[in-house]
Amino acid sequence: MGSITQELKWELNISSITKRAQQRMFFLRQLKKLNLPKTMMVCFYKAIIESILCSSITVWYAAATAKDKGRLQRDIRSAERVIGCNRPSLQDLFASRTLKRAKKITADPSHPRQKLCPFHLAGD
Repeated sequence: MGSITQELKWELNISSITKRAQQRMFFLRQLKKLNLPKTMMVCFYKAIIESILCSSITVWYAAATAKDKGRLQRDIRSAERVIGCNRPSLQDLFASRTLKRAKKITADPSHPRQKLCPFHLAGD
């Protein structure tokens, strides 16, 4: 669950996300030591670490500071070094999650925000 300060800043939320992601990086490093295949490590990363990084990203990303986004991006780069392959950037994760959410809204005629998205998104 996200945390926001009275000043409408997301620092507490992002600090919590960063802490949780870094704790789980320990397990990713352990998998690397066990010579787990790269595909398995990517699956672990996506399920256990990326899911945390993307927690409510469509809500907080636009209001997050560059410093906070940089902290989260460092976690992604750290995982890339452990796994040995590139992963989507924080900005790419935000864009893909936002597009996915918008597609769900446009596909659901009973959604209260559906009238705000009267266009059809590519890929429909």
